[in-house]
Amino acid sequence: MAKLTQEDILAYLEEATILELNDLVSAIEDKFGVVAAAAVAAPAADEAAADEGPSEVTVTLTDIGQTKVAVIKAVRSITGLGLVDAKKLVDSAPCAIKENIDPEEADKIKEELVAAGATVEVK
Repeated sequence: MAKLTQEDILAYLEEATILELNDLVSAIEDKFGVVAAAAVAAPAADEAAADEGPSEVTVTLTDIGQTKVAVIKAVRSITGLGLVDAKKLVDSAPCAIKENIDPEEADKIKEELVAAGATVEVK
């Protein structure tokens, strides 16, 4: 029997019908004692992890809005920076305010900045 090349196999797969491919998968499962459904279980685990959400996020100030002074005060209280440093940070928007923090803390920071008039993104 002649040895098949990858090109021969791929050419067959391109021309085969769905029923033929299903029969081929069944034959491979029987011959080698494997189950094709095992490959489907991995994405389900990824979806469960995605549902939990990230464990650490970054709060990014995207726009300071119309109330720059209120945003600077909010940034000062969040970061503990002095007035000049907080102003520099706000002036450099878009910029990260806090990185690698819990999502709950990020939500609180976002609420505070949005209340001050800023636009915030949590990633």
